[in-house]
Amino acid sequence: MNNLNEKEKMLSGEMYDATDELLVQERNLCKDLCFEYNQLRPSKIEERKALIKNLFGRTADNFHVEQPFYCDYGYNIEIGENFYTNVNVVIIDCAKVTFGDNVFIAPNCGFYTAGHPFDVLERNKALEYAYPITVGNNVWIGAGCSILPGVTIGDNTVIGAGSVVTKDIPANVLAVGNPCKVIREIRDL
Repeated sequence: MNNLNEKEKMLSGEMYDATDELLVQERNLCKDLCFEYNQLRPSKIEERKALIKNLFGRTADNFHVEQPFYCDYGYNIEIGENFYTNVNVVIIDCAKVTFGDNVFIAPNCGFYTAGHPFDVLERNKALEYAYPITVGNNVWIGAGCSILPGVTIGDNTVIGAGSVVTKDIPANVLAVGNPCKVIREIRDL
């Protein structure tokens, strides 16, 4: 018998109830922090940085998150050194979302760890699952990309604008499309 609570199920990749009281509370707290962050004047760099350090599970020293920015929990997000996101980035971090060093994310990108069952009866019970997303070092993600649950993107890779990344993408490549596929290797490293 499974004795895990809904948060433990979420973090372990099992099906969980997204309407669980603790999870709703944690999402509301996170959304309040995102609201506060998005209301800060852009020139308030230190206040913005402090709020992100409080929100994310791990940060490096040098990072910049443009406004607006949205996430579900915050504590499942880990960023490396020289991390940059442009405007309108959404991270649905029901599972861990890990970014390496020197990651650049263009506007209107989404990182979605959560998914829902195909079975309509399970889906209508507010059940979902979450699988981690990992982005390596020196990765550039073009505008309007969607990164789906369970995906790993290798070091030194470029994901072309508008891509929907449904499967792992190896290191040192240019990948683009829906679904995202490797176009060529990047050799000039």
